[in-house]
Amino acid sequence: MTQQRRKPRAFKGQQQLREWRLSVICNFKNLMMPKTCLPPTGMPPLSALEIRTSKPTSQRRSLGNWSRNADSDKTELLAGQRKSAAFWTFEYYQAFFDVDTYQVLDRIKGSVLPLPSKNFVRLYIRSNPDLYGPFWICATLVFAIAVSGNISNFLVHLGQPQYHYMPEFRKVTIAATAIYSYAWLVPLALWGFLMWRNSKVMNIVSYSFLEIVCVYGYSLFIYIPAAILWIIPIEWVRWITVLVAMCLSGSVLVITFWPAVRDDHRRIAIATISAVIILHALLAVGCKAYFFDAPQIEVPGVSGSIASVPRFC
Repeated sequence: MTQQRRKPRAFKGQQQLREWRLSVICNFKNLMMPKTCLPPTGMPPLSALEIRTSKPTSQRRSLGNWSRNADSDKTELLAGQRKSAAFWTFEYYQAFFDVDTYQVLDRIKGSVLPLPSKNFVRLYIRSNPDLYGPFWICATLVFAIAVSGNISNFLVHLGQPQYHYMPEFRKVTIAATAIYSYAWLVPLALWGFLMWRNSKVMNIVSYSFLEIVCVYGYSLFIYIPAAILWIIPIEWVRWITVLVAMCLSGSVLVITFWPAVRDDHRRIAIATISAVIILHALLAVGCKAYFFDAPQIEVPGVSGSIASVPRFC
């Protein structure tokens, strides 16, 4: 009789399934508190390993459903099948700022050290174009130029008895207008031109508007340390800094946009790249000349004194 009880039998029907579940519960209680429960007659005893690895049916179902839902969400996200938010909501613009610090630093390094054999868009931007880096680079450049211009003006006139330092806060507004207009309007015009030429010449490389904004935004980073060096009241040091920054930043633009226009007509391609370089040079020279070259004239009636003329009237 003892051997027949220990011999496992196949479960048939709902009654035996309920007895097996009761056996699991009883064995678990016996493991935690021995001799408190015995398995039903005719049911084989479960080992401790079987008890530990066994899970309730509801728990297994919930875990299985959660795993399937997580896999489906991941698949849907990777496949790009999620519905995009409306453009007037914050969720729509949140995707443009979804970038980590390592990506931003890598793109800054690529803009400071351009290589002729590497396209900036294909190597750094196309996988995940963002507005986080361009926005904060432009904001930092605005304050760097405005603050450095005020400090430079103070150092130039330091020691003059007729000079009284007055911080020009309107430099911040003018610098912001110039830099953000350049970083947004020029890419918009270039994007529209490339789209128009793409309809005329089918094999032209096309860039999205966001990619062009990224290129222009990251290319302005080199002017942040350059603006700090413009504080030095030595004219030839300032011009060397301007030329170095302009060459490095302009190289990023030329290397990036030349493949987009080289298959077009020769004159149109050269004219496009020339316009990009000229606008870029005007920004650099204009910022240096306006914010760091304070005009000086002799004050009428005061011999030997020099004063600065206010620029904002």
